[in-house]
Amino acid sequence: MTRKQRTAAVVGGGIGGLATALSLRKSGWTVDVFERARRFPTAGTALGLWPTALGALDALGVGAQVRSLSRPQTSGAFLRPDGGRIATLDIEAMKRRTGEAGRLISRPDLLSLLQEAAGEVTFGERIEDLGALNGSYDVVIAADGLNSAARTALFGPRHRARYVGASSWRGTVDGEIGSITETWGEGRRFGITPSSGGRTNWFACAVVPEGQREPGREAATLREWFGHWHTGVRDIVDRLTESEVLRLDLYYLDPPLPSYVRGRTVLIGDAAHAMTPDLGRGACEALVDAVELTRALTATPDVPSALRAYDRARRPQTQRLVRTARLMNRMAHARRLPGLRNAAMRTAMAVGGALG
Repeated sequence: MTRKQRTAAVVGGGIGGLATALSLRKSGWTVDVFERARRFPTAGTALGLWPTALGALDALGVGAQVRSLSRPQTSGAFLRPDGGRIATLDIEAMKRRTGEAGRLISRPDLLSLLQEAAGEVTFGERIEDLGALNGSYDVVIAADGLNSAARTALFGPRHRARYVGASSWRGTVDGEIGSITETWGEGRRFGITPSSGGRTNWFACAVVPEGQREPGREAATLREWFGHWHTGVRDIVDRLTESEVLRLDLYYLDPPLPSYVRGRTVLIGDAAHAMTPDLGRGACEALVDAVELTRALTATPDVPSALRAYDRARRPQTQRLVRTARLMNRMAHARRLPGLRNAAMRTAMAVGGALG
């Protein structure tokens, strides 16, 4: 007797949604992906892929392609505004532990690769009724991001994205650097990472009121705040143009969800465990979610049982990362006793084996 092909609906066509569609389709599922945007973004800054994410991409069958489009992280450091060193990232220690260093890839490149591998996506489709999908598919995967409508529908408005107290600015400039630096001041920080095509990614964060904006003056404000920092930062802010500065407030999910599952619906990625970007793990964990969800659904034919197993495997780990990222955010934006904060940072990183 031929086994009935199983079906899945994926709500959200971002990194987690596309990875899940690819993973399930490789396992013989019929998958429909619904993305509310009309197209994927064609511009964007780089994101980091830690070894666990690269392992997930290998499981998806696109690891080699990702490595060809990305560049390895070769060095990195946390600095003071005067350029003094707080701590150094020990990339060789990471290689010894995991077999590979992290890599950097542009978000549009990763999205494009995943879409090409995953196949068809229905764009411009906003799903308003999860119940209707539940009646038509064996499983519904909600990958609809930070402000997930699915999460609100399943668990109510109490579990929502909350402002962390800081805003971020980001973009790219011409010119290439080889190392990653993150510079910590009092309530402000500035990060620099290599990009592709001879360009450099940068980001800045500052403690400001939620929703505050400086129309037409964002670049000028960044120069006022960071123009007196060390040469590496000054070199970036001196080249900023207003049109290329993207500003976003920072949020995390709080309180944490009691489960990532309701019946035959499961939340993944930011919909389940949105975290501040301080660990660089948001996209990475969405990729791991996709692979682990497929493993659970493949191992157990009963969908509710498989989803419960997935929840047990992923929720404790990802919620721990949310807490750690929030703590890192507080440390990075501390306005008092920066020397004590920097010493605590060195100790914490050294205990984790990430520093040389």
